[in-house]
Amino acid sequence: MPTRQRRRLLLSAVTLTAIGLTTTQALAAPTAPPTAQTWQVRHQADVGKQHAQKVRGATASTAFSPKADAGAGDGGDEAENSAEGTAQYTEARTAPGVVAPGAYGAAWAQLRSTPRTDGNWTHVTDKPYNSDDPRYRDVNSNSSGGAGLVTGRITGIAADNDGYVYAGGANGGVFRSRTGGGHWEPIADKLPSLSTGTLDLDEGGRLWYATGESNTGATSYVGTGVYVLGDPKHGQFKPADRVGGPELESTIIHALRFGGGRAWAATSRGVWSHSTTDLSGPWTLEFAPNPEYLPGGSKAADPSAPYKNIANDIAIDPKDPSKVILAIGWRGGDSYNGFYGKAAEGSWQRVSSLGDLPTDAANVGNVTFARSADGSRYYAIDQSPDVMAHNPDTGLKGVYVSKSGSPSGPWTLIADKDKLKGSGSALQDPGYQPGIQAWYNQSLQVDPANPDHVYAGLEEVFETTDGGAKWATVGPYWNNGFPCWSIDPAKQTGDCSQTTHSDQHAVAFGAYQGKANVYVGNDGGIYRRPSAGQLDAWGHGKDWTPLNDGTIDTLQYYSVGVGKDPADRSGKGVIVSGGLQDNGESILRAHDKVMGSNFGGDGGDTLVNPANGCDIAEEYVYLDLWVTQNCATNDGSWTKDPSKATSYEVAPPDKDTNAARFIAPITSDPKDADTWVAGGQHVWVQHKGYAIRSGSEWTSAYDLGAGHVATAVATVNGTVYAGWCGPCNNQGFSRGIAVGRTDGTGWHQLNLPVEGTLPNRYISSFAVDEKDAQHVFVAFNGFSRTWTEGPGAGIGHVFETRDGGATWADVSANLPDVPATSVKILPNGALALGTDLAAFYRAPGTTDWRVLGRNLPTTSVQQLKLGPDGRLYAATFGRGIWSIDPRNLNEDNDNQD
Repeated sequence: MPTRQRRRLLLSAVTLTAIGLTTTQALAAPTAPPTAQTWQVRHQADVGKQHAQKVRGATASTAFSPKADAGAGDGGDEAENSAEGTAQYTEARTAPGVVAPGAYGAAWAQLRSTPRTDGNWTHVTDKPYNSDDPRYRDVNSNSSGGAGLVTGRITGIAADNDGYVYAGGANGGVFRSRTGGGHWEPIADKLPSLSTGTLDLDEGGRLWYATGESNTGATSYVGTGVYVLGDPKHGQFKPADRVGGPELESTIIHALRFGGGRAWAATSRGVWSHSTTDLSGPWTLEFAPNPEYLPGGSKAADPSAPYKNIANDIAIDPKDPSKVILAIGWRGGDSYNGFYGKAAEGSWQRVSSLGDLPTDAANVGNVTFARSADGSRYYAIDQSPDVMAHNPDTGLKGVYVSKSGSPSGPWTLIADKDKLKGSGSALQDPGYQPGIQAWYNQSLQVDPANPDHVYAGLEEVFETTDGGAKWATVGPYWNNGFPCWSIDPAKQTGDCSQTTHSDQHAVAFGAYQGKANVYVGNDGGIYRRPSAGQLDAWGHGKDWTPLNDGTIDTLQYYSVGVGKDPADRSGKGVIVSGGLQDNGESILRAHDKVMGSNFGGDGGDTLVNPANGCDIAEEYVYLDLWVTQNCATNDGSWTKDPSKATSYEVAPPDKDTNAARFIAPITSDPKDADTWVAGGQHVWVQHKGYAIRSGSEWTSAYDLGAGHVATAVATVNGTVYAGWCGPCNNQGFSRGIAVGRTDGTGWHQLNLPVEGTLPNRYISSFAVDEKDAQHVFVAFNGFSRTWTEGPGAGIGHVFETRDGGATWADVSANLPDVPATSVKILPNGALALGTDLAAFYRAPGTTDWRVLGRNLPTTSVQQLKLGPDGRLYAATFGRGIWSIDPRNLNEDNDNQD
């Protein structure tokens, strides 16, 4: 979605004339594709530094670091934020080493045998989420951008001609619609992984679900293999539906392709295949360019191992399924990148020539193939590491067609960055043009009824109806910046047609009630338009329908905050807010039937005043903190009078030096709601609460040290605990805990040797006893040394101190070995813990843990917060926000099922 920085700069001009448009221009019929405003970008110096790293990284170790290629040469926030957020989410779970396959499968087995409490979780965010909500047209909202109803990232779509549509969330599992989209029901919640790599319907109508989201490229934990549902119209996935054995556990699966009676999987550990008739037996490893880096290989513990065998897609000749082309390579570049085919003797060899489609290692990165139903065409998108390293505007090499229908070509270039830019794209700025995130955004599909009708997804949605001679940007990035843009609440999305959310990941064709449709999946969910869609005067699709009706909740929350709703007459209603990946900050008031978005861009950590839920502090990223005291309610009046803006930037100074985590921690003192602590390189403190109006009102209580950044902060009665890392990835990872006072006195680093009681892993959360600030619990992310090949990985996930950190005891007891994310002391002295698989509960006076309640989907619980209503709220990274009443819970000895 559009970054907040762009929104602020665009909207700082309060009239059309001020942003370079006269009234005449705004009302005139367009004669050329509209151009976006020239938006400045954040972190230009940092982007330049990363760009230099990329140029060097083609042959250096930086090429294998997600951080090294984060935003390299992109000139803008969006690519940087996507890469950096992904990298940091990953490294929190993998550092200090590489996670071996089977870690999540083992944790799932432990979970299934763990007793649970009674009590049921309630789904809080099971309502439509309107990103264009006219109530919140403040300076920082996404409102009027044109994406409409949104949900979390959709990374797989399959559809048939009977109105059945299947959508897979990035970490939310599979949803089914029987009505051509909408009225969704989850059908994969019993599986150990809800992370979607891709979805495919085979010729027999079976639904194949490949787990392990394919957008991260370096993570080793998100998938548990491939599952097949024989009757997708009526059935639900079960663990027993897995194809083969554990061979594809802990992999990312980029694509599934079918031919010659076999299913082919392009994964982060090479290309594998399996019979489509006999689903038992192991998967066969067809090709891995660097097998010594695979698990069990001589170099498996090398920090670059996760990047050494990445396969992106497979093209199978429709006339001869024995002829297969593999697209292999890490998006940041490596000598093994290229296309591979089988030689006569059966070995895989690099393909030297395919026509216009480049075959050299420098120009083959992330690749997506698509074949026409009649076998007459093959299409491909190619992201180039070399272009990404040297062109500040794009990472796209091009879109290509093989008119022979053979993946061996010859291939012809049919679109590049400039051709797509001229097709009505909103991305016209230097440093942010079509394909700038081609390493992250790719989807491609051919209309089964017309081999020349193609949909290509990058940041935007592009369509050609003549095989690539002409293109139209049918789903532009967003409406803001176009001459038709308007924030008039009565116009919802302005004078433009509704568009899709940005950042495309999946596309499929299907039909409902005899009408053919196309479906696209992106960072905002799933959208539909007729296959024979219409264009508006700007050349954009004017018939998009968002299918994110609230019954599909794949929202990826980093945080949650809860406060009393001042407008609720009963005094019992609450406001629930939360920060989201690429979908801003959601706000749900006590009697809302539709959630609104009152802050845009990415939403990070969140503070909400328990006594007044309209007092909200919301982090964008990197400690860019904003505050409102009226829920950021605004009808757009600030466009004429800037003094009527209702949110204020109050970022601590670390935001300006980029000395903070992508999602940086903020907290308030439960004994003094006006005392806040925020963590970057420094531990920042302010005492004005929600009345703060400037970043200059923060003071530095402590400097954690150059290269160190806070990962967790907590405070009670003036005592502060700050966990940090630096370096934070698996190459030289280190961590520590600093303790001191909010007035800047008494600060010291705890003695935490690499080998010791506390693991050398990522510190994710503290819980400080409100009655005794020397009594603290700390939670650790990542896996134990059983699975993590790195120094000091240790064991345990929750530790307790009663002397301010001088000594610690492991209180993990029977917890599954799975990353822990959030620990909370409940009013009765019980403990609640969020992890990557479930929430857990430890009753007062006991040592063993129980699974907390029922109904909570198997997905990552990122943050736990207590609400003023006494309920415990869980922000999940893939299935929205849930709540449970933790009072008077009793043990229920039933297991997971």
